[in-house]
Amino acid sequence: MPVPPRKDSRHDVLERALVPGNLLPVFQPLVRVDTLEVVAHEGLSRCAFAPDTVSMLDLLDIARAEGRLADLELHAARTISTAFTASAANGRLLVNLSARAILQDLMRPDDVLAALIAGGLDPARVTIEVTERDVVANPVLLADALGYLRAHGMRIALDDFGNGHSNFEMWNEIHPDIVKIDRYLINGLSRSAERLAIVRALCQVAETLGTDLVGEGVEDPADLRLIRELGIPYAQGFLIGYPASAPVAEPRDEARQALLTPSVPVHPRPRGPVTQRPTQVGHLAMEAPSVDPRQSNDDVMALFVDYPELHAVAVVQDGRPIGLINRRLVNERMAQPFARELLARKSCTALMNHAPLICDEQRSLESLAEVLRGEDQRYLSDGFIVTSGGRYRGLGTGESLVRRVSELRIDAARHANPLTFLPGNIPTTEHLARLLGGSEAFAVAHVDLTDFKPFNDRYGYFRGDEMIRLLSGVLGEHIDPALDFIGHIGGDDFVVLFQSDDWVVRCQRIIDSFNARAGALFDPIDRARGGLRGKDRRGEPQFFPFTTVVIGAVQVLPPLPQRAESIATLAARAKRHAKRANVGLHVFSRSVASLAQPV
Repeated sequence: MPVPPRKDSRHDVLERALVPGNLLPVFQPLVRVDTLEVVAHEGLSRCAFAPDTVSMLDLLDIARAEGRLADLELHAARTISTAFTASAANGRLLVNLSARAILQDLMRPDDVLAALIAGGLDPARVTIEVTERDVVANPVLLADALGYLRAHGMRIALDDFGNGHSNFEMWNEIHPDIVKIDRYLINGLSRSAERLAIVRALCQVAETLGTDLVGEGVEDPADLRLIRELGIPYAQGFLIGYPASAPVAEPRDEARQALLTPSVPVHPRPRGPVTQRPTQVGHLAMEAPSVDPRQSNDDVMALFVDYPELHAVAVVQDGRPIGLINRRLVNERMAQPFARELLARKSCTALMNHAPLICDEQRSLESLAEVLRGEDQRYLSDGFIVTSGGRYRGLGTGESLVRRVSELRIDAARHANPLTFLPGNIPTTEHLARLLGGSEAFAVAHVDLTDFKPFNDRYGYFRGDEMIRLLSGVLGEHIDPALDFIGHIGGDDFVVLFQSDDWVVRCQRIIDSFNARAGALFDPIDRARGGLRGKDRRGEPQFFPFTTVVIGAVQVLPPLPQRAESIATLAARAKRHAKRANVGLHVFSRSVASLAQPV
């Protein structure tokens, strides 16, 4: 009968890890983004004796618990440094040391230096990555301990900034040569407006403090291109190279292909209100008593006397709201002749609104914008009921709802169009300037609607907003979000900045798709006659056909002009030509001599 393998104690596992040869060094390349030259490798360790059951993080946790973190980290650093020297690789070596080991486990700087130069490595080629899995109570003391290593030519890096315990206090006190931006911020950077805003701010801080940045966790080609545009000098991640037993001289081909793409990255934009603050219905809820449907109107009136601040009371059955009773309505009804005699003892459901506005506490306030635009405005006086998992929690007032949603809308409008949340004039102009600063051809398309004003006059702003949102949605369906930029510059006017080679085909698809779907927004009688009757700008009766899309476009060819104004003017002229000629798309080509020639 086979004997099951012995389960080592934590002490035994740590002792085995400290035996020479039981930690395997691996190296992951770090490159200059502008040239993709491999300039450094980060040295990491893997367990050779129990690769499937014990990770390096497990070993570090065991060493921390045993009070031997410094021993394990120095052993790993010695192993990594010796292997890196033996490989005769060029560039720098990045070695991880924890702040806890340096401060609390009394890791002596002489021991660190001895471990790193054991194989003959020049200390001037070493960068110490300060890792933090614990809070550093005294960054000044840590900076002093690192000063000895600095004096021997080593550089200092702050690891995983943006996650864990790396913070601005550490950055300011240690004065690192390098800050490595955590993969949480880098992975998906090209798809997250929030991550982009944070990384931009870090770039400004790094420039002010004279620190080089490294983007960690680069796996997406779009992220690498955006890192290059932001001016982050170094990058590391699986797209560039996996950890390997020996240092490499070149990054992976996928990284080179990513940077061969000449297009200007389209920065991610918020899909909703840019505030992104967690404002929910529950934040407007106030505790309020409720009544049971078996209670009478007399009970409701007594409740209003006891709670003079209540604007309404919820009717709750078995914990779930079934209606809402408005104070003002009750007072008006009871003030009528013989009302008390007739209604006082009847069930409170007699004066109840059977279809109140009921919102779960986790529902976003922005989602209630449609309620504000709806025809039923009873919530203004009734307020609304707040539930938690379907059960009654409290009430909210119509006044607080209107005020807060309006504040959100105003805040959002500072950064984007409040109807579509697409970038407005300023971001559109900024992206156009970035395109003009490049070297590749692109196209500017001015998108507009025909006869939108008669439609808006006939059906009102609510349906007019629906049509504008339809156009916004159609534009989003037919562009390449990695290459093409949509701006909503006001009303029914949009601008698309194309880098897609097939932009003309995309424009035609936009026109066909919108024109096929816009008719559904007209009333059946107007759909039957193919349009609507209204008045022109002089007040004269006129028949207006279905609203359609027109696009005026300018193809901008190298060498690119320096000013954006002429391009915008030319696109507007092309749009007007398309409207007058009653064609869906009209294109101008901007030649080197800045002459507009119809295509």
